[in-house]
Amino acid sequence: MEAAIIGGGIGGMVSALLLARAGAKVTLFERQERLGGRLAFEQDQRYRIDRGPTIVLLPEMLRSIAREAGISDDEYELIRCDPLYRIHFSDGSRLTKWTDTDRMSEELNSLSAKDSSAFRRYMRDMEPLFQEAKEHFLEKTFLQRHTCLSWRNMKLFAKLRVFLSIRQIAESYFGDKRVIDAFSLQALYAGGIPSGSPSLYTFIPYAEHAFGIWYMKGGFASFAAVLERALYRENIKVYTGAQGAVRQIVTANGEVKGLLLADGTRHTYENIIYNGDFPHLAGMLQGEAEPIKQREFVPSSGCVLVYAGVNKRWEKGAERTTHQFVMPESLKDSLRVIAAKQKLPGESEPLPAYYLFNPCEIDDEAAPPGETVLYFLIPAPIPVDLHSSYDWKKESSLLADRVLADAEEKLFPGLRDAIVWKKIRTPQDGMGEGWYRGGSFGIAPTWSQSGAFRPQYAPYNIKGLYSVGASMHPGSGVPLVMQGAKMLVNHLLEERA
Repeated sequence: MEAAIIGGGIGGMVSALLLARAGAKVTLFERQERLGGRLAFEQDQRYRIDRGPTIVLLPEMLRSIAREAGISDDEYELIRCDPLYRIHFSDGSRLTKWTDTDRMSEELNSLSAKDSSAFRRYMRDMEPLFQEAKEHFLEKTFLQRHTCLSWRNMKLFAKLRVFLSIRQIAESYFGDKRVIDAFSLQALYAGGIPSGSPSLYTFIPYAEHAFGIWYMKGGFASFAAVLERALYRENIKVYTGAQGAVRQIVTANGEVKGLLLADGTRHTYENIIYNGDFPHLAGMLQGEAEPIKQREFVPSSGCVLVYAGVNKRWEKGAERTTHQFVMPESLKDSLRVIAAKQKLPGESEPLPAYYLFNPCEIDDEAAPPGETVLYFLIPAPIPVDLHSSYDWKKESSLLADRVLADAEEKLFPGLRDAIVWKKIRTPQDGMGEGWYRGGSFGIAPTWSQSGAFRPQYAPYNIKGLYSVGASMHPGSGVPLVMQGAKMLVNHLLEERA
């Protein structure tokens, strides 16, 4: 069997490895000069830091699928983050999240005594629900949507209270608004907002405490290089840059026929896997008598990302942890205003929430000795048009300056004067790289775009055409994209057996 893969992100590379190890002949095409997709580094001559994902969740899922793809545990190193992270609230209070249930209960007791006992109940309730949902949603596909509506799943929906949002689930357990934020902000990891993401995503805050948050030594983007080395071990042909740019997928009579490259070269394939933001796939199809009707998808949230190299290192274990969140007075209202206005907060408006990644807290080699690299993520609206007149560069720079000043005051004294390298990325930059409408996480984790309602790995009635990536079931995040690749490949191999 022979297969072509369009896109060298995590989903594409894992699919290629699993197919090759099953005996298939695989060719991978990537239009960028490098592999890895959203797993990449921002760097200059002196500093390097992850561009995109920084938090490793569900480590056993990642390890297990990596092993199936021929990658041994000793090819990369995962380090547990404990504390998980620290949240700084606008009233000056803070909450440190811990893996250990007893320690987390003690921490909550200092902030809100009633919520301390509620946390234990929350963890007890979520454990069996997570295991059941993992089996029936994360590890299952729904090529026929009605298969989701089995009696067993309907009972599970009732237990999960799927009519509620992740924030409403948190509100049903906790009373203090700070704690509610602490157990619902994780919707942001998937590109959603807490009040608009279904209760299924409650398993993210549960999984943090149950399985930990992990850091990949050298940065999460180093995992892309691990996968790339494995591609060559498996004799997978890889074309990048101009040689890897695909213009169209050629189909006829309801079947895949091959690829047309940007340079006009044609290749014949019966199996093609598309690894990119799914809404773009329809535009690549050529040859069908009836054009594919493309549903309108809701994009995931955008981000302004600020990367900084700093010629200073702060003492460990004081106010700072590897991962931190700085919160506005109301997270819910802040996110709602950003979405409604379709603009970044101006100078006279309150600062939004922001996330801060400081790998030097856990990895002394993340920056030169005595120096630091930092990553700031600020929620942003989605640019409707790549050529919008909104000045993303200017407005993002102004907002970044405010965030840096705030971080200096609260966490990093002397930060701004010590910055020697800085780079800012906007949703418009992501849009220019092919991210659907600038969303940083594929399509949004809304109810109508989750589970059976999310695009599946065989999304069209075209034999031999498949898709994998952050916009596909089971969802965004590196382990889930890897899980999607595993399910896709198992299906393809069974179909072609």
